[in-house]
Amino acid sequence: MTIASMTGFARTEGETSGLSWVWEARSVNGRGLDVRCRLPSGLDRIDPAVRAEVTKHLKRGNVAVTLSLSRASGAPPFTVDRAVLDQVLALQTDLHGRIDRALPRLENLLLIPGVLDRGGLAETIDEKAEKVLLAGFSQALKRLIAARAEEGARLQTVLLAQIQEIDRLTAEAAGAAVLRPEAVKDRLRQQIQSLLEAVPALPEERLAQELALLAAKGDVREELDRLAAHIGQARDMLTEGGAIGRRLDFLSQEFNRESNTLCSKSQDVTLTRVGIALKSVIDQFREQIQNVE
Repeated sequence: MTIASMTGFARTEGETSGLSWVWEARSVNGRGLDVRCRLPSGLDRIDPAVRAEVTKHLKRGNVAVTLSLSRASGAPPFTVDRAVLDQVLALQTDLHGRIDRALPRLENLLLIPGVLDRGGLAETIDEKAEKVLLAGFSQALKRLIAARAEEGARLQTVLLAQIQEIDRLTAEAAGAAVLRPEAVKDRLRQQIQSLLEAVPALPEERLAQELALLAAKGDVREELDRLAAHIGQARDMLTEGGAIGRRLDFLSQEFNRESNTLCSKSQDVTLTRVGIALKSVIDQFREQIQNVE
């Protein structure tokens, strides 16, 4: 099962009852599922059905759905409601001195609700035509889902490659010379010697605390083990597929936490370099999964 992206676009069109219709559905990233419908005046009654259909198939994303209606070819042209237009022009005269005196452009006037009489397009939609419109929307939604799946498949390839790079860097960090038992012992021995030679001499209790701190700070095996576990978990999620975006986002935070700790504990240039490289790849991974459903 593949993952799905939250980005996609789809369009369907057709004719019914002497009207041409066009559905457009687009989606972008979102923390949850937010559906916004833009329907012609008079067709608000199909809004619940549209929202229910989207909610049934999608889990996350900001989804915008638009339905446009127009008269089919050969239908009578639109007309201008001159009464409404006269009211708009009269209002401009009444507001003289408070707004620009220049007359508004024709295309701006026609955008004012009520000026352009579309002949009650929505009123011609009967029950049969409504079913045709909703079927057209279902087709648009299927295409949107397919577009999100195609983008998700490409995204999955990128994420798996990034996990592979995190795995490689983790292995490189684990094999760093500074983590070899002999090197760890030598470094700890030198640090202990410095504490013992401190002037004035440290109290035994303080000395024990410092030794414990040195031992904990120099050991990054726990961070490396957790990174390895996170890598396995990420691969399992990507193989599982489905709506895993939130879980991947949480896991990326855990990746980031371990890489930060690795860098803060590092006492070696090589290990620090690997830690910084890890942080860079993890940041890229986290950026990519913001688009996973």
